[in-house]
Parts: sequence; structure tokens; C-alpha cells
Amino acid sequence: MDQAQPVGRIDVISDAICPWCYIGKRQLERALDLLASKHCAVTVAWHPFQLNPEMPPEGVERKQYRIAKFGSLERSQQLDQRITETAATVGLEFHLDRITRTPNTVNAHRLIRLAGQKGVQDGVVEALFEGYFCNGADIGDTQVLATIGAEGGLDRDAVLAMLAGDEGRKEVLAGDQMARNAGIQGVPSFALQGHVLFSGAVPAEEMAQSFTRAWEILKNRAA
Repeated sequence: MDQAQPVGRIDVISDAICPWCYIGKRQLERALDLLASKHCAVTVAWHPFQLNPEMPPEGVERKQYRIAKFGSLERSQQLDQRITETAATVGLEFHLDRITRTPNTVNAHRLIRLAGQKGVQDGVVEALFEGYFCNGADIGDTQVLATIGAEGGLDRDAVLAMLAGDEGRKEVLAGDQMARNAGIQGVPSFALQGHVLFSGAVPAEEMAQSFTRAWEILKNRAA
């Protein structure tokens, strides 16, 4: 059997309340399958970005927030419908009408960071996205985050203990700032070996081609 050839580390810069990040995760999973079929092995790590860095810790009521952001409830609903339809094309069933609050996501990012340390990051990221976009969970709430963390493979009490203190907060905020310093303005953004390649939930085939080309360029530079 052919051995998988390492393609290195893919870094995903995202926010837990970004619908395109969930759609992008599905496209990435398909891209990883394509890479695997070519015997290319990768690791994936998720990194923080806040779409709303000025969001108060308790979050805000979603309907009024989106009216203020997009100008009208009708416009907000039109955007939600477009996103829901796009999500369905990759097998996701969004129920954005179930979301009542737009949360501050620092604690969600702290949860993702903990999951990375424990080797269950993909499961926790998936549970966060599903909880928010499909079930309307308030992922700014500590108890909700503990439940989601447990669903993703973490110990619930360990999550509660982490969130009760400041563990990971400084690192999450530093990671968010690092992304901005690198010129990232929108998410999801994807990097290979620390080199940002593209942003957006692009089709899986396009992703796989970008990662493969970038790896060849980096390999040639190192030769």
C-alpha cells in the first residue's frame, strides 16, 4: 500500500458565529477526502477570529442587532434565506430563526483552544456550529458551552473550570489580533504551513488544488 505523503498543517481562521465557516468546514472535509485519495495527509487546526470584537460579554438580541446591521428585518431575513439555501447544498440544515442572541465568541474560542489541547478540536468545532446554526444554542452561555464541549469529547467539569477563570483568554485575543495583523479581514481563511492561501467557503475541488499547488511551491523552495 502506498504511504500517505504529508502535506503539512492546514490552519483555519474562523468564528463560531460565521455561517460561511460552517459551510467552509464541509467543503474542507471534502477537500481532505480528495487529498487523501492522492495519498496526501494533513493536520487541521482552528484559530480565533471575532466578527464582532466589540460585542458585549453577554451578547445582544439577534433580531434588533441584525436590523441595525443590515438596515431592515426584511433584508436580514433575505440574507438568512440565501445562507440557508447555500448550506443545504453541502448537506447542512440551518434553522437561523431559532437563534435569539448574537453572542460574544471569546469563550467559544477558548473552548476550541482547549479542545485542540485535548485532541478533539474537530468534534468541538462541529458541535459549536451545529448548536448555533441548527439548534439556535446561545454559545455565549457557559452552561451551553459546557454541554457542547461534552458533546465534542471534552469533560464537562473541565470545561466549566476553564471558563470560570481566565485560561486561554489572553491567547485567544492574541490569536485574533495576529490574524488581523496578517491582513485577514474575513473568515473562513485558510493557510498552509503558516501561509494564508485564500478566504471564503470555496468549492472542495478548488481547495484541494490550492493546497496541492501551495505544497509543491513550498517543497520546491525548501529543496
